[in-house]
Amino acid sequence: MAVIEVSNLSKRYGDTVAVRDVSFTVEAGEIFGILGPNGAGKTTTVECVAGLRTPGSGSIRVLGRAPRDPSLRAEVGVQLQESQFQEKLTVREALDLYSAFYPEPADWRVLAGDLGLEEKLRTPYGKLSGGQKQRLSIACALIGNPRIAILDELTTGLDPAARRDTWDLIESVRDRGVTVVLVTHFMEEAERLCDRLAVIDRGSVIALDTPAGLVERAETEQTIRFRPSQPLDDALLTALPEVREVRHTGDRVEVVGTGNLLQAVSTVLAVHQIVANDLRLEQASLDDAFVRLTGRTHGSDK
Repeated sequence: MAVIEVSNLSKRYGDTVAVRDVSFTVEAGEIFGILGPNGAGKTTTVECVAGLRTPGSGSIRVLGRAPRDPSLRAEVGVQLQESQFQEKLTVREALDLYSAFYPEPADWRVLAGDLGLEEKLRTPYGKLSGGQKQRLSIACALIGNPRIAILDELTTGLDPAARRDTWDLIESVRDRGVTVVLVTHFMEEAERLCDRLAVIDRGSVIALDTPAGLVERAETEQTIRFRPSQPLDDALLTALPEVREVRHTGDRVEVVGTGNLLQAVSTVLAVHQIVANDLRLEQASLDDAFVRLTGRTHGSDK
């Protein structure tokens, strides 16, 4: 069942089109990622979904209601890309204050522990590092036990260990039945967490699929490297539709191709009783797919 429905959303700022005819649905219980380079229109899209901006055209339904319906405030948690608290407000005071906004809040002490903030409860917001401020923002988005959590660049500013701890937290939130909309430009994060991804570039959705599906649709190549246990006739492999090229480097064979390349090559080797020693498979990544789909690296604005 779709809990978010976005149809033909467009948003313009003066002469600049930030979002152009964007459509997608988010299913209950999934982690839905919105992936794209800086300035692609990701944040504008989710701010419209969260009711923080008014669409120029198109329609949005969240749990069957308009995004600005007051009844959604207790059901949708939002962590913005940039959040700000009063400088002298301590972490404990912020969490206690936000928990008072909701009828059935989560235990903020547990959230603080999960996000590594337990030793910072007495620290004023102005004294926190950038990563600690980000964790506090995430905690405040989850403290109301929302049915939907919208998280915009949630791990920006976190070190690698804290980033992975936050990924574990988000997965546990999803496991409790919360639907997560995750805006990110981290390929590893999208690949690890997201059930489906909308790739947005220059304000438009250019692809919508699972991470694995996006890689497959981009038709990026794979390379298999191995040492055959006996001489190998290249024609056995080049005859396969999945194989584009066979190369030799010393005693190693390199097979380049697409599709289900590993299974095709393995089957041929098994039929001819050839063992592939030290076999390595280099598969395309989501980063490769992104470059193929957009024509630019994910950190590029051009």
